[in-house]
Amino acid sequence: MPSFSLSRRLTAEALGTALLLAVVVGSGIMGQRLSGGNDALALLGNTLATGAALVVLITVFGPISGAHFNPLVTVLMVARREITPGAAALYVLTQIIGAILGVWIAHAMFAEPILQVSAKLRDGPAQAFAEAVATFGLIATILGVSRFRPEAVPTAVGLYITAAYWFTASTSFANPAVTLARSLTDSFAGIALSSVPGFLLGQIIGAAIAGLVFAWLLKEKPAP
Repeated sequence: MPSFSLSRRLTAEALGTALLLAVVVGSGIMGQRLSGGNDALALLGNTLATGAALVVLITVFGPISGAHFNPLVTVLMVARREITPGAAALYVLTQIIGAILGVWIAHAMFAEPILQVSAKLRDGPAQAFAEAVATFGLIATILGVSRFRPEAVPTAVGLYITAAYWFTASTSFANPAVTLARSLTDSFAGIALSSVPGFLLGQIIGAAIAGLVFAWLLKEKPAP
Protein backbone atom coordinates (compact mmCIF):
# COMPACT_ATOMS: atom_id res chain seq x y z
CA MET A 1 0.00 0.00 0.00
CA PRO A 2 1.43 3.45 -0.89
CA SER A 3 2.53 5.57 2.07
CA PHE A 4 0.31 8.61 2.63
CA SER A 5 0.82 11.38 5.15
CA LEU A 6 -1.11 11.18 8.42
CA SER A 7 -3.20 14.19 7.46
CA ARG A 8 -4.31 12.48 4.26
CA ARG A 9 -5.07 9.24 6.09
CA LEU A 10 -7.15 11.06 8.68
CA THR A 11 -9.01 12.93 5.96
CA ALA A 12 -9.75 9.63 4.22
CA GLU A 13 -11.09 8.15 7.47
CA ALA A 14 -13.25 11.21 8.11
CA LEU A 15 -14.65 11.28 4.58
CA GLY A 16 -15.25 7.54 4.43
CA THR A 17 -16.97 7.36 7.80
CA ALA A 18 -19.08 10.45 7.07
CA LEU A 19 -20.22 9.03 3.73
CA LEU A 20 -20.97 5.67 5.35
CA LEU A 21 -23.24 7.28 7.95
CA ALA A 22 -24.87 9.49 5.32
CA VAL A 23 -25.75 6.29 3.45
CA VAL A 24 -26.92 4.40 6.55
CA VAL A 25 -29.15 7.20 7.84
CA GLY A 26 -30.16 8.62 4.47
CA SER A 27 -31.24 5.27 3.04
CA GLY A 28 -33.12 4.58 6.27
CA ILE A 29 -35.06 7.82 5.93
CA MET A 30 -35.73 7.20 2.24
CA GLY A 31 -36.75 3.60 2.88
CA GLN A 32 -39.18 4.59 5.60
CA ARG A 33 -40.72 7.33 3.47
CA LEU A 34 -41.24 5.08 0.46
CA SER A 35 -42.21 1.82 2.18
CA GLY A 36 -45.69 2.85 3.24
CA GLY A 37 -45.14 1.64 6.78
CA ASN A 38 -43.62 -1.70 5.77
CA ASP A 39 -40.54 -1.96 8.01
CA ALA A 40 -39.24 -5.03 6.20
CA LEU A 41 -39.17 -3.14 2.91
CA ALA A 42 -37.53 -0.13 4.57
CA LEU A 43 -34.88 -2.37 6.11
CA LEU A 44 -34.23 -4.02 2.76
CA GLY A 45 -33.55 -0.66 1.13
CA ASN A 46 -31.37 0.35 4.06
CA THR A 47 -29.45 -2.93 3.82
CA LEU A 48 -28.74 -2.86 0.10
CA ALA A 49 -27.58 0.75 0.13
CA THR A 50 -25.25 0.17 3.08
CA GLY A 51 -23.70 -3.00 1.70
CA ALA A 52 -23.13 -1.46 -1.72
CA ALA A 53 -21.66 1.71 -0.25
CA LEU A 54 -19.22 -0.24 1.90
CA VAL A 55 -17.79 -1.97 -1.18
CA VAL A 56 -17.23 1.37 -2.87
CA LEU A 57 -15.93 3.26 0.17
CA ILE A 58 -13.43 0.57 1.16
CA THR A 59 -12.21 0.33 -2.43
CA VAL A 60 -11.74 4.10 -2.66
CA PHE A 61 -10.22 4.83 0.75
CA GLY A 62 -8.55 1.51 1.56
CA PRO A 63 -5.34 2.29 -0.33
CA ILE A 64 -5.05 5.63 1.52
CA SER A 65 -5.95 4.94 5.16
CA GLY A 66 -6.82 1.27 5.30
CA ALA A 67 -10.53 2.25 5.36
CA HIS A 68 -11.05 1.28 8.97
CA PHE A 69 -14.14 3.49 9.55
CA ASN A 70 -14.43 1.64 12.86
CA PRO A 71 -12.56 2.17 16.16
CA LEU A 72 -12.47 -1.58 16.83
CA VAL A 73 -10.72 -2.21 13.51
CA THR A 74 -8.23 0.52 14.36
CA VAL A 75 -7.51 -0.99 17.79
CA LEU A 76 -7.04 -4.36 16.13
CA MET A 77 -4.52 -2.84 13.73
CA VAL A 78 -2.60 -1.46 16.73
CA ALA A 79 -2.45 -4.97 18.18
CA ARG A 80 -1.12 -6.19 14.83
CA ARG A 81 1.42 -3.34 14.81
CA GLU A 82 0.09 -1.99 11.55
CA ILE A 83 -0.57 1.47 13.01
CA THR A 84 0.99 3.34 15.92
CA PRO A 85 -1.05 4.05 19.07
CA GLY A 86 -0.76 7.80 18.51
CA ALA A 87 -2.06 7.59 14.97
CA ALA A 88 -4.77 5.17 16.12
CA ALA A 89 -6.07 7.64 18.70
CA LEU A 90 -6.41 10.26 15.96
CA TYR A 91 -8.08 7.70 13.70
CA VAL A 92 -10.71 6.96 16.35
CA LEU A 93 -11.39 10.63 17.03
CA THR A 94 -11.66 11.30 13.30
CA GLN A 95 -14.02 8.36 12.80
CA ILE A 96 -16.38 9.59 15.53
CA ILE A 97 -16.39 13.15 14.20
CA GLY A 98 -16.90 11.92 10.64
CA ALA A 99 -19.75 9.63 11.70
CA ILE A 100 -21.59 12.48 13.43
CA LEU A 101 -21.10 14.75 10.42
CA GLY A 102 -22.47 11.99 8.19
CA VAL A 103 -25.66 11.83 10.26
CA TRP A 104 -26.09 15.59 9.99
CA ILE A 105 -25.48 15.44 6.22
CA ALA A 106 -28.28 12.88 5.89
CA HIS A 107 -30.62 15.05 7.96
CA ALA A 108 -29.84 18.07 5.77
CA MET A 109 -30.46 16.14 2.54
CA PHE A 110 -33.92 15.10 3.71
CA ALA A 111 -34.85 18.46 5.28
CA GLU A 112 -34.90 16.93 8.76
CA PRO A 113 -33.84 18.84 11.90
CA ILE A 114 -30.06 18.63 12.03
CA LEU A 115 -29.81 18.11 15.79
CA GLN A 116 -31.76 15.10 17.02
CA VAL A 117 -31.59 12.49 19.76
CA SER A 118 -32.97 9.03 19.06
CA ALA A 119 -35.84 7.57 21.08
CA LYS A 120 -35.64 4.15 19.40
CA LEU A 121 -34.96 1.59 22.13
CA ARG A 122 -32.81 -1.40 21.24
CA ASP A 123 -32.49 -2.91 24.71
CA GLY A 124 -31.94 -6.32 26.23
CA PRO A 125 -29.32 -9.07 26.46
CA ALA A 126 -30.34 -10.52 23.09
CA GLN A 127 -29.54 -7.24 21.33
CA ALA A 128 -26.13 -6.99 23.04
CA PHE A 129 -25.39 -10.62 22.19
CA ALA A 130 -26.41 -9.98 18.59
CA GLU A 131 -23.89 -7.14 18.45
CA ALA A 132 -21.18 -9.45 19.79
CA VAL A 133 -21.99 -11.98 17.07
CA ALA A 134 -22.18 -9.28 14.38
CA THR A 135 -18.84 -7.79 15.39
CA PHE A 136 -17.16 -11.18 15.68
CA GLY A 137 -18.24 -11.93 12.12
CA LEU A 138 -17.06 -8.56 10.81
CA ILE A 139 -13.60 -8.91 12.38
CA ALA A 140 -13.42 -12.53 11.17
CA THR A 141 -14.25 -11.36 7.66
CA ILE A 142 -11.58 -8.66 7.70
CA LEU A 143 -8.83 -10.87 9.17
CA GLY A 144 -9.57 -13.98 7.13
CA VAL A 145 -10.10 -12.33 3.77
CA SER A 146 -7.18 -9.90 4.16
CA ARG A 147 -4.90 -12.87 4.86
CA PHE A 148 -5.86 -14.94 1.82
CA ARG A 149 -7.62 -12.60 -0.64
CA PRO A 150 -6.79 -9.00 0.29
CA GLU A 151 -8.20 -7.67 -2.97
CA ALA A 152 -11.60 -9.13 -2.02
CA VAL A 153 -11.92 -7.32 1.34
CA PRO A 154 -14.26 -4.54 0.09
CA THR A 155 -16.69 -7.01 -1.47
CA ALA A 156 -16.49 -9.43 1.45
CA VAL A 157 -17.18 -6.74 4.05
CA GLY A 158 -20.06 -5.33 2.03
CA LEU A 159 -21.61 -8.77 1.60
CA TYR A 160 -21.14 -9.68 5.26
CA ILE A 161 -22.84 -6.50 6.50
CA THR A 162 -25.65 -7.02 3.99
CA ALA A 163 -26.26 -10.48 5.45
CA ALA A 164 -25.76 -9.39 9.05
CA TYR A 165 -28.45 -6.71 8.77
CA TRP A 166 -30.89 -9.62 8.47
CA PHE A 167 -29.50 -12.49 10.54
CA THR A 168 -28.78 -10.47 13.69
CA ALA A 169 -31.46 -9.13 16.02
CA SER A 170 -29.62 -5.81 16.27
CA THR A 171 -29.27 -5.31 12.48
CA SER A 172 -25.48 -5.37 12.92
CA PHE A 173 -24.11 -1.98 13.91
CA ALA A 174 -20.76 -3.68 14.75
CA ASN A 175 -19.03 -0.32 15.10
CA PRO A 176 -18.79 2.03 18.13
CA ALA A 177 -18.50 5.18 15.99
CA VAL A 178 -21.59 4.18 14.02
CA THR A 179 -23.46 3.37 17.22
CA LEU A 180 -22.67 6.70 18.86
CA ALA A 181 -23.57 8.66 15.72
CA ARG A 182 -26.85 6.79 15.23
CA SER A 183 -27.94 7.87 18.70
CA LEU A 184 -28.10 11.38 17.19
CA THR A 185 -30.83 10.57 14.66
CA ASP A 186 -34.45 9.93 15.54
CA SER A 187 -34.98 8.22 12.21
CA PHE A 188 -35.33 4.60 11.08
CA ALA A 189 -31.62 4.00 11.72
CA GLY A 190 -31.54 5.49 15.21
CA ILE A 191 -30.68 3.98 18.58
CA ALA A 192 -31.65 5.47 21.93
CA LEU A 193 -28.81 6.76 24.08
CA SER A 194 -29.85 4.37 26.85
CA SER A 195 -29.31 1.43 24.47
CA VAL A 196 -25.81 2.48 23.42
CA PRO A 197 -23.83 0.98 26.37
CA GLY A 198 -25.18 -2.52 25.74
CA PHE A 199 -24.29 -2.29 22.06
CA LEU A 200 -20.79 -1.04 22.81
CA LEU A 201 -20.20 -3.82 25.33
CA GLY A 202 -21.33 -6.47 22.84
CA GLN A 203 -19.14 -5.00 20.10
CA ILE A 204 -16.04 -4.89 22.29
CA ILE A 205 -16.52 -8.47 23.46
CA GLY A 206 -17.18 -9.75 19.94
CA ALA A 207 -14.12 -7.99 18.53
CA ALA A 208 -11.87 -9.22 21.35
CA ILE A 209 -12.96 -12.83 20.91
CA ALA A 210 -12.53 -12.64 17.13
CA GLY A 211 -9.07 -11.15 17.51
CA LEU A 212 -7.97 -13.94 19.84
CA VAL A 213 -9.54 -16.75 17.82
CA PHE A 214 -8.09 -15.60 14.52
CA ALA A 215 -4.67 -14.83 16.00
CA TRP A 216 -4.54 -18.54 16.76
CA LEU A 217 -6.41 -19.79 13.72
CA LEU A 218 -4.27 -17.94 11.19
CA LYS A 219 -0.93 -18.53 12.89
CA GLU A 220 1.38 -20.38 10.58
CA LYS A 221 2.60 -23.78 11.70
CA PRO A 222 6.39 -23.74 12.21
CA ALA A 223 8.29 -25.59 9.53
CA PRO A 224 9.71 -28.94 10.70
